[in-house]
Amino acid sequence: MAFDQLKMLNEARKIQSELKKQVVEVEAGDGAVVIEISGEMKVKKLSLDKKKIDMDDMPELERWIVAAFNEGYAKMQQIVTEKTRPLMGNLGAIMGGGKK
Repeated sequence: MAFDQLKMLNEARKIQSELKKQVVEVEAGDGAVVIEISGEMKVKKLSLDKKKIDMDDMPELERWIVAAFNEGYAKMQQIVTEKTRPLMGNLGAIMGGGKK
């Protein structure tokens, strides 16, 4: 069992390292807002294209920013879930006494 736990710990570290390098980029407002979110669920970059933004319509810009954040976080959460799913299955097997 200790070997299984060590193997799982190493696998978790590998996944964590991969996720640190993972970045998703999303846009809203036809490219007016572009956001990059890392696998650590942190915003790496926010870009605003002044040519595509109506400065007299701040509520629209705010909606685009919120939409981009939400989409980016959802996409990254999906990636994190997919990468950690096998690990979670193995954790259940180890915790359940080795039963799969």
